Amino acid sequence: MTDGALNDSFHVPFHGKTIIAETTPGCNGHILMLHGGGKDRKVFSKYRLLLQELGYGTTVFDFIGHGETGGDLYESSLFSRTRQAEAVIAHLNHPLSGCMGVSMGAYNALHLSTVVQLRSLILMVPGVYAKSAYKVKFGPDFSQIIRKHRSWEATDAWDIAAGFTGNLLVVAAQNDAIIPSEIPQKLADSASNAAKKDLLIIPGAGHNSIWDSLMLSPDLYEKTRSAFETCLSK
Repeated sequence: MTDGALNDSFHVPFHGKTIIAETTPGCNGHILMLHGGGKDRKVFSKYRLLLQELGYGTTVFDFIGHGETGGDLYESSLFSRTRQAEAVIAHLNHPLSGCMGVSMGAYNALHLSTVVQLRSLILMVPGVYAKSAYKVKFGPDFSQIIRKHRSWEATDAWDIAAGFTGNLLVVAAQNDAIIPSEIPQKLADSASNAAKKDLLIIPGAGHNSIWDSLMLSPDLYEKTRSAFETCLSK
């Protein structure tokens, strides 16, 4: 992260491993950002600058099996990822105001909202998973569960979204070849108790190209920036 932001790195012990994290300050609140299964914390670099402009501090980290944290991915799980996020939160000296999760990270963000008080959730190209997969380690058994046709319909994500009372923003890619279009729509529809909620579909974007699409349209960028600001505000 650049542009003069004070970016402090820190290490978090977790079950014999060391999670690599970094944080920046902000006067309007603090957002934890959770990357997906095929990425690392660098995926958030542009979004962190956007949030910095809005006055929000951010914390990012590499889950076990990714980026600088490294380690054996197959010793981790969706459940472990949520616990890793909790361990990072415990090392912060200030409360969170929100959480942003991308792809698999969106499912972890939802689970985190059940144990940490959050006023805002941003779920981008959100993946959801069958409840039975939550504690299964990544590998053949996990893959067997999630590769069943429409296995995601057996998720607990709808119930978690229904119980969330803060502000919710769901960001979907119009041409997402990974996440079925029903998932972001149903997450938004399920959030019946949210203080505010919005579903933002990015035209022409694929699963990994939302930022690229925003850069092609100043109007779309401003619309997205405004949606972020509305979701994150009190």
